[in-house]
Amino acid sequence: MSLPTSSVSAAPFALHPPVRPEVLHTLPPLGRVAPAQPLPLGRRLWQQGALRKALILAVLALLWEGVARWQDNDLLLPTFLQTAQAFAQGVASGELLHKTALSLAVLLKGYLAGIACAFVLTTLAVSTQLGRDLLSTLTAMFNPLPAIALLPLALLWFGLGQGSLVFVLVHSVLWPLALNTYAGFQGVPDTLRMAGRNYGLKGLRYVLQLLVPAALPSILSGLKIGWAFAWRTLIAAELVFGASSGQGGLGWYIFQNRNELYTDKVFAGLAMVIAIGLAVENLGFHTLERLTVRRWGVQR
Repeated sequence: MSLPTSSVSAAPFALHPPVRPEVLHTLPPLGRVAPAQPLPLGRRLWQQGALRKALILAVLALLWEGVARWQDNDLLLPTFLQTAQAFAQGVASGELLHKTALSLAVLLKGYLAGIACAFVLTTLAVSTQLGRDLLSTLTAMFNPLPAIALLPLALLWFGLGQGSLVFVLVHSVLWPLALNTYAGFQGVPDTLRMAGRNYGLKGLRYVLQLLVPAALPSILSGLKIGWAFAWRTLIAAELVFGASSGQGGLGWYIFQNRNELYTDKVFAGLAMVIAIGLAVENLGFHTLERLTVRRWGVQR
């Protein structure tokens, strides 16, 4: 008895996968779509950073004016309008501009000298172990010292004049800038460091062409902090040095008008410091950030 044999035919072996036929779908008509509309005028104006900052300043001025009128004591707190009038008179007479020029001349000398010293220290710190020990030791020793505490020593060493002011300014700028710069150098990735080594960057070229651009956000933060510390130290130092030598800048201007009970002129001198700070921040640091770190995509 013979068993039935199955007549199942084997499927042909496909050498290539089957090709799906192309299908064309006809899209329905889009219909009427409203064209792109420009933003309202108010929203476009609100997107302007300068306008928002001007609005903040206007609100602060209104608050100042309201508090001063409520207190009703010009000797303690003059109104914003009185301060603006004293500011305009000081500028028109040239006295306020002359004092500002004297302060800026001394400030730039101390600020640039502090930047140079911080660059030398941080370059040594990233190059040698001895430089790292030197930077950490010096910052631990001198960074906690307030610059005002060095005024008596500055008087003994440099006498009256710009030398003493520049000395305390260098002290106030050097340590925060050096710490921020060194922290930025330490944050540079190892892959970027190895890439710089492969391109043959060594010594000063390695620092200037690789570490400084990579750590520029931290360096800019240190420059801002150093600028603020320099102004604080300068005004406080001129209250002493200006009173001693008779030749001072804005600090001496504030000190002299305070003794004569011209409180509106005191606030006018402080307003000049604020105006310079706003100008340097928006025209100097902001422009530098826009051309460097924001353009490179390092910072938002």
